[in-house]
Amino acid sequence: MTGPRTVVLNGDLGSGKTTVSVALAERLGVRRVSIGDLYRQMAAEHGMTALQFNLHAELDDKIDHHIDQLQHDIAASGEPLVVDSRLAWHFFRGAYKVHLVTDPLVAARRVLGRPGGPVEQYTSIEDACTQLAARSESERQRFLTRYGADKTRLQNYDLICDTTSASPADIVTRIIECAAAPACFLDPHRVRQTSSTESDGEIVVLHQNPHFFAVCGGLRLDAAVRAGETLIPVQLVNEAEKVP
Repeated sequence: MTGPRTVVLNGDLGSGKTTVSVALAERLGVRRVSIGDLYRQMAAEHGMTALQFNLHAELDDKIDHHIDQLQHDIAASGEPLVVDSRLAWHFFRGAYKVHLVTDPLVAARRVLGRPGGPVEQYTSIEDACTQLAARSESERQRFLTRYGADKTRLQNYDLICDTTSASPADIVTRIIECAAAPACFLDPHRVRQTSSTESDGEIVVLHQNPHFFAVCGGLRLDAAVRAGETLIPVQLVNEAEKVP
């Protein structure tokens, strides 16, 4: 990255947004803002879990209006920031937009390993998977209804990075190095092969949330898996197009 520019990080629940955003802000020497921290604070003040507060917000639009105004005000300030928020990409028009993805089971293990609290409570891996999926879908539907914005549409972002196996330091490096052009980096172990992928060309991938399917470049994908790589560059098929 050259010159100060706001970076907004969206991502799956349990994708490591907090860890990556903290490290990125330190690396860039800018202030970090977490909308998620504010949201969890509001949930606690209402005596609710995060999932309960999401469902409550579907019925009470004052919650989203408050957070929206906060993000508008922050964006209008012009201060270069690192913003950890699942909707900041919609409000910070000129920002560098990064989306983090991760395997749902890995995400569940991560949130289950966090210190317990009244806002996020999980009894097992299965419970964590169920709650995370429900929270994510609740948010997606709310954002679609209120803003016409689908957070799972990867074409919304400048950079997609898979945090399933890659270290936070590796993710921060990709964010800084790839700011000049759109890019997507995935864990090759997560990309599912299809019958038409036996080629040695560029790895082309179709996203069907939360899964990724290779439509060509299977030989390169196999080689990356055998080599134990954690991040590989891929080309995304436009989600509005049919797979050839």
